Parts: sequence; C-alpha cells; structure tokens
Amino acid sequence: MLGDFFDLLDTLFSVSGLFQSGSESSRSKADRKSLHYDEKPQKKESKRSKYFTEKVSAVALVLAAFSFFIVFKDPLPVQNYTQTLVIASLIGTGISLIVFFILHVLELYYFKTLFKLILFSCSVIVFFISAILYIYFRSGFFI
Repeated sequence: MLGDFFDLLDTLFSVSGLFQSGSESSRSKADRKSLHYDEKPQKKESKRSKYFTEKVSAVALVLAAFSFFIVFKDPLPVQNYTQTLVIASLIGTGISLIVFFILHVLELYYFKTLFKLILFSCSVIVFFISAILYIYFRSGFFI
C-alpha cells in the first residue's frame, strides 16, 4: 500500500514536470533574470572608511576629556555642586538621546557590532555632558 502511494506521487511529479518544463516557468525565470526582478535593489556604497565609528568616538572622547580637564582643574564652587553635576548629566543625556533619535530617523544609527554601538553611544553621551558642564561653569552666565 505504501509503495502504491509513492508510485502515485512519482507519477504526479512527473506529470507536473512536463507541464512546467515547456511552458511559462522556464520563460519567466529567463525574463526575471534579464529584468533583474530577483535582485534586491543595491544601496549606494558609502565612502566611509573602515574605522569611521571608532574615529568619531575617539574624537568625541578626546574633546570630552579636554573639556572635563578645563572644568575640573579648578575646584568646583561649594554651592550645590552635586545637584549641578546631576542636572548637567541629565541635560547632556537628553541632548544625546535627541541626537540618537535624529540619527535613527536618518537611518545612520546602525552598527554591525554591539561594541561599536556601546562605544559610540557612550562617547557621545560623555561628550554632551562635558559640553554642558563646560558651558555651565566657564561661561559665567549661571554662576
């Protein structure tokens, strides 16, 4: 009984193969290849270097270190410096989240590895926190 079932399936596949071989199936595959329907549209290759993310992160970290050095080389004012540091950190984090959202909308916030994502995100957050602290303590507007 099982042998009859396999013979029936073999016959059905043979018959269906006859209908497909000479008809539209082979012709549609050739047409598709000539019209490139099966290929995905190619994105423009970016001209960025291999270590672009690492370079941007390193520059942001160097600028942040320089800014932190300028801010913290003198002692901070005694009045509510802890509260000032917390508020500046929150503002810097908020600005960096807005930057990340804009990069996401522009489809530029894509990383191939988790390390690149963490390195870039942390360096941008630290950069904006240091920029806010530099503006706050060195501008003289708020003190």
